[in-house]
Amino acid sequence: MSLLELFCPVDEFWKAFRPHWHPQLLAHKVIKRVREPQLSVSEIMTIIIHFHQSHYRDFKAYYTQYVMRHLRSEFPALVSYNRFVELMPSVLIPLCVYLHQQKGTPTGISFIDSTPITVCHNRRVSRHKVFRGLAKRSKTSMGWFYGFKLHLVVSDKGDILACCLTPGNIDDRKPVPRLTKGLFGKLFADKGYISQQLFELLFRQGLELITKLRRNMKNRLLPLADKLLLRKRAIIETINDQLKNISQIEHSRHRSVTNFLVNLVAGLIAYTHQEKKPSLNINHKHLALLSTAV
Repeated sequence: MSLLELFCPVDEFWKAFRPHWHPQLLAHKVIKRVREPQLSVSEIMTIIIHFHQSHYRDFKAYYTQYVMRHLRSEFPALVSYNRFVELMPSVLIPLCVYLHQQKGTPTGISFIDSTPITVCHNRRVSRHKVFRGLAKRSKTSMGWFYGFKLHLVVSDKGDILACCLTPGNIDDRKPVPRLTKGLFGKLFADKGYISQQLFELLFRQGLELITKLRRNMKNRLLPLADKLLLRKRAIIETINDQLKNISQIEHSRHRSVTNFLVNLVAGLIAYTHQEKKPSLNINHKHLALLSTAV
């Protein structure tokens, strides 16, 4: 996606959102008067999102070596790097609302998983100050980490349907009821989501939770379609991998909680704009026929 193709929908969103957002800021006395910054909000949002689409690993290098050298004509009112970092927290709420608008449409087939967002190396936990009181230590199959968990629900087309961020020590099952509101059909998950209470809660909402069985659990019969889709749960692991290695939502250089959130949300938005997302290419007519087989 080109810079212009990214800027146009972001700018259209901001023009529609601004008349609702500014009166709220004034009403709650967050600001005393509305002053347009030298660099517009839509331009700030575009630059932050575009960073996650670039091959740069460091935002400072991206801004000073690429934006300020090669994008002067696209952004005539560019500010210094230090000033831009000061402006980044101001676009957190617009970015969150824009991400909400970019969510995909439920198809009846959903996948849920969580991935750790590490904020510092385990050896530096005792000295870490930025996320003290917010980040927590926890353990995954890959070992111990200190940070947060990003919980994602995606469709078989690779679209993000819901997401939330929790401390690292929160049980994966806790945010599921909130994440699955409005979903229907079947939800595929790993063994960490096994819970009879959760299954019954989701079933009452019209959503069937399907997981693999633990070794000490009795076997059960599943339709052939469910067995095949359960094997395709790797799609969400692929998406998590792309978010970390392409959209770069995880690094240990954060000096502000707000800018950490800006970085995370912008990375998710960059993924939603990705031209080719991981997809199962499911033929739903054939799947309906398979659902009758056991």
